[in-house]
Amino acid sequence: MVIGLTGGFLAGKSTISRMLAEKGAVVIDADKIGHEAYKPHTKAWQELRDAFGEGILKKSGEIDRQKLGEIVFSDVQALDRLNKIVHPRMHEMIREEIERLRGEGIAVVVLEAAVLIEANWTDLVDEVWVAVAPEEVVVKRLQNRGGLSEEQARARIRSQLPIEERAKHADVIIDTDCELSEVRATVENLWGRLQNRNVHS
Repeated sequence: MVIGLTGGFLAGKSTISRMLAEKGAVVIDADKIGHEAYKPHTKAWQELRDAFGEGILKKSGEIDRQKLGEIVFSDVQALDRLNKIVHPRMHEMIREEIERLRGEGIAVVVLEAAVLIEANWTDLVDEVWVAVAPEEVVVKRLQNRGGLSEEQARARIRSQLPIEERAKHADVIIDTDCELSEVRATVENLWGRLQNRNVHS
């Protein structure tokens, strides 16, 4: 069983995936896969260098993700170009990792990916779980943890897929605007349902 876990900035994805890992699920973190995809002299690295120039490289030859981020966050077309290079490569790497875990007999795999829907990775998963929190709550979380101004926080939220759009793809929606114990109880219930399904499949 492969669960795709997604959600916007600080919507609670990592908290949920940590709880699922405690239950015995194996979590694939798309961010970590992304770091792999950016490694020097890989195909994606080569294409990014060609697309954005030598200026995005550090002296070591590694991609300076901060510089690249500055380019793409202010330019929709540049972001689109970046995604067209990186997302298919990551799709392939994630698919290989899922196959490897399946071969090891892992019962539940969680793919934690903020861009699960935008990157068209839903074909890799059996169910889509979406972590949600009201915009006001996320703004406060971004201000407290990320040190962003309210304006910056809202801009960041608006740069992402709207909650309504994510919800259309969701098999399960987990609202994290509550006590941690309530989130845990929701995850416990969902885990029980998965265990039942595994027994009967």
